[in-house]
Amino acid sequence: MSFLTKPKRGFVLGKFMPPHAGHVYLCDFARAYVDELTILVCSDPRDPIPGKLRLGWMLEMFPGARVIHCEEALPQEPADDPEHFWPIWKDVLQRYHPEPIDVVFSSEPYGQRLSAEAGARFVPVDEARTAFPVSGRAIRENPYAHWRFLPAAVRPYYLRRVTLFGAESTGKTTLSAQLARHFDTVVAPEYGRFHTEAFGADASSPEDMRQIVMGHLAGVAAASLRANRVLIEDTDPVLTAVWSDTLAGSRDAWFDNYSDYPDLYLFCDIDLPWVNDGVRYFGDPEDRRKFHLACERELASRGVKFIRIQGTPEQRRTQAIDAVEALLR
Repeated sequence: MSFLTKPKRGFVLGKFMPPHAGHVYLCDFARAYVDELTILVCSDPRDPIPGKLRLGWMLEMFPGARVIHCEEALPQEPADDPEHFWPIWKDVLQRYHPEPIDVVFSSEPYGQRLSAEAGARFVPVDEARTAFPVSGRAIRENPYAHWRFLPAAVRPYYLRRVTLFGAESTGKTTLSAQLARHFDTVVAPEYGRFHTEAFGADASSPEDMRQIVMGHLAGVAAASLRANRVLIEDTDPVLTAVWSDTLAGSRDAWFDNYSDYPDLYLFCDIDLPWVNDGVRYFGDPEDRRKFHLACERELASRGVKFIRIQGTPEQRRTQAIDAVEALLR
């Protein structure tokens, strides 16, 4: 046997609520140490983050490991059941990992006793949290303060979403870019504009509205993977519903059933001058006012959270930044 022959089977146990950079380091360490790694994700129905969601995250992040799920309500520390705590967990190990375990990896104090119950060697990994000074509790209490420790797979769960809403030529796109720069994040751009620029202002049929919504949803999904704490959305399907009423004369029932709302709408007022950029519709002030009122009714009827953005461009920028900062506290 070589001096550095790897052990065959390794084992990591945790709640991963949520998985963070310390967990990733632990599992990557273990994966490099052994030939075969099993990760047991433990959850309880009372947990604040669903167990199946955490299982999905771990499966996504560690495709080279065997990731399994224990959904049983179990004592979490010896004080919960002093007489039976370790026999219970020994039984869990035997049922979920019937093969012999060679090495148990852990960053927690219980790791050494767990290893003994498994008949395995214990390998401690950064128990002092010097490499990644974070915990699941700290992230649950304030995920935005510890954003750098969240893996990409987990970030969309905590991501805040802010949508710019309102009539055309009210500064939505400009304000979206300003917010993205200020918060070092990204924008899901207005897909309806892409569609109009490609197919013309007459492309306003129900099928065009469906294509616009599909493009918007795909854009949000893609941008969410790259956003930092908050995703800025330049319009959304709720605004497309108002456009469908206006341009197509009706809306598909899908729009009224849509409910994937952002955390906040920034409703931009029409107190900025209308500018004709070649793809806009409402040069007539009365038409613009009617569309603005239709937008307001749409937000009110859905009961969503929104604030009005008014005034000069600088005033609008300040109002928007203050509103987003309040979301991230």
